[in-house]
Amino acid sequence: QVQLVESGGGLVQAGGSLRLSCAASGRTFSSYAMGWFRQAPGKEREFVAAISRSGGSTYYADSVKGRFTISRDNAKNTMYLQMNSLKPEDTAVYYCAADPSGGYYHSRNYNYWGQGTRVTVSS
Repeated sequence: QVQLVESGGGLVQAGGSLRLSCAASGRTFSSYAMGWFRQAPGKEREFVAAISRSGGSTYYADSVKGRFTISRDNAKNTMYLQMNSLKPEDTAVYYCAADPSGGYYHSRNYNYWGQGTRVTVSS
């Protein structure tokens, strides 16, 4: 079992930055890959970024590439999402997810989810 708790969401102006954190507990943190997803009002949950178990490989949605950076600290059992140059269209609830049983890009592949943290970007 894995428990995930996100933090760091909030209200920010367009062009600003936020850093989300996802603290994990339960299974050995370095034994599973992780990802970030987001869901805007009225839209489906979408892939944002993913990171391998060691942190050596990262993957991004085209919409955030070059602006967001995913990372993890296996000593602190924590994953991060640094979000820069935020846009109003980044407004969503952001979820961290763990232990994909297949590819990284589909939410259905992930076995564990946090409760989400809301990010609002004002124009």
